[in-house]
Amino acid sequence: EAGGELQLHDTPADISLEAAANTVAFHPSRDILALGDVDGDVYAYSYSCLEGGNKELWSSGHHLKSCREVSFSHDGHKLFTVSKDKAIHILSVEEGRLLTRFSKAHNSALNSLLVVDEHLLATGDDSGELKVWDLRKGTSVMETKQHEEYISDMVLEGNRRLLLTTSGDGTMGVFNIRRRRFELLSEPQKGDLTAISLMKRGKKVACGSSEGTIYLFNWDGFGATSDRFALQAESVDCMVAVTESIVCTGSTDGVIRAVNILPNRVIGRVGQHAGEPIEQLARCALGRFLASCGHDRRVKFWDISGLHSVIVDDYRKKKKKSGQLKSLSRKAFGSGEDFFADLREEAAGPGEGEGDGAAASSDSD
Repeated sequence: EAGGELQLHDTPADISLEAAANTVAFHPSRDILALGDVDGDVYAYSYSCLEGGNKELWSSGHHLKSCREVSFSHDGHKLFTVSKDKAIHILSVEEGRLLTRFSKAHNSALNSLLVVDEHLLATGDDSGELKVWDLRKGTSVMETKQHEEYISDMVLEGNRRLLLTTSGDGTMGVFNIRRRRFELLSEPQKGDLTAISLMKRGKKVACGSSEGTIYLFNWDGFGATSDRFALQAESVDCMVAVTESIVCTGSTDGVIRAVNILPNRVIGRVGQHAGEPIEQLARCALGRFLASCGHDRRVKFWDISGLHSVIVDDYRKKKKKSGQLKSLSRKAFGSGEDFFADLREEAAGPGEGEGDGAAASSDSD
């Protein structure tokens, strides 16, 4: 449809970059996206579905090495960034000005970052150390090294008491940041644990692994997994929750899959970075768009609004042996067809093709 002379699209156009982005994040309330690349540069873009609607707002070259993670403050005024150069930077979202720098924040390269609240920030490094920072004091108030490998991802439970981490050593860590203490490590799983999401209204924790498996933990049983689900994917490198039951995963094969948790089923393919590994996924505040960044030096947008009405029940149909994963994106075929419509009608089908449902076992909530 045309708006004046401007063409309106389903999703914003791709953002092309000079270097591959490691990390991408959506602003909590405005149509702004931040990203950090392998050269250490940080960018802010405004995005729009109008033709030519994406605009670079500013760039910052303060990091000396690769920027590993970016995250907005909850009020949207500040952008936090961490880097391989061991520094934490806090930038103003308006003009990208460097407000605060913790130059030797860790002894090892920083890898992950989580904004806890307006005063607290958690950071994880390549050696497995976790620090919690009090921004009012400008110092760390908790330092603990329980993991033996890099901290890949972190998530906070609803009342911001427990912080959960995933690590390259194959374990999930549980930390009580209110009491500033370590609680426990899970049993090690196969491969690196790469990503973590809270599911089922906080009753389940899903962890992605470099082996292409999603491991599930019960909220009151962090020591051992309650369930596992092997995707037919080379890996799960990143993961973002879309609903209480559906996550999107990004993989080394460049494919973004929509996966239902309990019953465990691959719903279909949201999109892909052709043959290039995906570094990170982010979901916008209103839940309509998913952004992905990959080694192809592009940030791509996907319309995932249809996933919110997909319900997968326990009934197992006979699996189709097409070997082809159902595409959930109009962009994949360039047609106006609604790929979510038949999913809503079926509302029960297993992962289409790829044998993705084979390893699913049922687990009650």
